[in-house]
Amino acid sequence: MTSPRAAKNNQPTPGSPSSGEPVFLAVGKLHRAHGIHGEIIMEVLTDFPERLVTGITLFVGNAHHPVRLKSRRWHNQNLLVSFEGYLNPEAVRSLVNQLVQVPAEDRPPLPEGEYYHHQLLGLQVVDENGNQLGHLKQILETGANDVYIVQPEQGKEILLPGIDSVLQSIDLDRGQIVVHLLPGLLPED
Repeated sequence: MTSPRAAKNNQPTPGSPSSGEPVFLAVGKLHRAHGIHGEIIMEVLTDFPERLVTGITLFVGNAHHPVRLKSRRWHNQNLLVSFEGYLNPEAVRSLVNQLVQVPAEDRPPLPEGEYYHHQLLGLQVVDENGNQLGHLKQILETGANDVYIVQPEQGKEILLPGIDSVLQSIDLDRGQIVVHLLPGLLPED
């Protein structure tokens, strides 16, 4: 079985529909103006930056203001981007510290056994015997593997490593993650 992995940087946004699917997914965060021609530094928050092509419509901020990508180029680990209608540093300053998003339905499909974080958050976590452990509250990205934070109904959070020997199956239709509890994974009371 391949490791159930989650694609990073696609966290749910406030106001997600009750189905758990967000309307928009963050692909970047705008930082500061760069130069005199309306470019702005964008931190990349997606595993698929190649999909951010010129001419694509992106949505900025909580109001999901539509902007059309005019240009993009790599600058260290970030992208320098410009948007149609934003011709100088003064114009792009209104976009500073805002998220750049795409509609959720435009997300690329992932290989079998991989999931977007927002698909997993809130799922019920049970052990192999069907005992409910809680709901997946958060996914931490570490250097070695992701760490799944499970919030039980009562008691301390449970930290589970996102590795094959722990994550047995993920069933989005049932809303459930089945795990194998290695010794020492449950907090002591």
